[in-house]
Amino acid sequence: MVKKIAVLFMVVMVTFSVFAGGQQEGSRSGSKLIVIITPSHDNPFFKTEAVAADDAAKKLGYTTLVLSHDDDANKQDQHFDTAIASSAVAIICDNAGADATIGAIKKAKKAGIPTFLIDREINETGLAVSQIVSNNYQGALLGGEKFVELMGETGKYVELVGKESDTNAGIRSKGYHEIIDQYPNLKMVARQSANWSQTEAFEKMESILQANPDIKGVICGNDTMAMGAMAALNAAGMGQVFVVGFDGSNDVRDSIINGEIKATVLQTCATNAIMAVEQADMYVKNGSTGKSEKQLTDCVLIDSSNAKKLDNFVLSN
Repeated sequence: MVKKIAVLFMVVMVTFSVFAGGQQEGSRSGSKLIVIITPSHDNPFFKTEAVAADDAAKKLGYTTLVLSHDDDANKQDQHFDTAIASSAVAIICDNAGADATIGAIKKAKKAGIPTFLIDREINETGLAVSQIVSNNYQGALLGGEKFVELMGETGKYVELVGKESDTNAGIRSKGYHEIIDQYPNLKMVARQSANWSQTEAFEKMESILQANPDIKGVICGNDTMAMGAMAALNAAGMGQVFVVGFDGSNDVRDSIINGEIKATVLQTCATNAIMAVEQADMYVKNGSTGKSEKQLTDCVLIDSSNAKKLDNFVLSN
């Protein structure tokens, strides 16, 4: 009996300590600062998620500091140092690398600052409080199915993939090929990384077209690369080639409406950013989000049938 009481006492003390730890993280010296760190706002996708997070945090009564790491892990590390030195209560981050970000999050966690990831995961669990990302695999299956339909199940095509260090690049490519590789008459003649960059995609496509002037389609890991590929195709007088992107940006929406790029896959980045801020607020106040760390949000195919309903990564009914 005495042994049972002792065990019960230890369980209660451990539970209290865990909860108290969360409360301590959420009440850092009365700070109300949330630091928001994303890639460059030159990309409308990242600008949208930064603006959405900033607005949501301010509506909940927080002050904010919005920073860009430009996909530079060292710069991101400096931004985490700034958050720690500023006694932030939380960090919202679209990170600069699945492995490169682990150390920065560990450092913030050690300083008592919880991190909430959006858009991109890291290759370790138990460090970030939340990892809220689009269901890239489900979205890539949608994009792959549309690409096969456009191609009529036959013909030569090119794949432009994103930054190799980004897990999303690999997941999207895997989802595309899960569908496309089922059709033996679809032949991939080139697969190159354009590192999510519109300029790099333009240059890579120019080079690829010289060796492969008879391609029928281009499938891309994001919209900025799709825009770069489409520009190169138009410059080569090959605007009839089928191009599919991934993100759901307004630029690609307009291209679809104008009959150029044929489809994209919408990620609800604004919604995900707002979710991250709301969970940060819950964690600050209660020491828990009540959610699992890994959270996926479904993607939506955008083509000529619904492109006009898309605005700033939000699809209206």
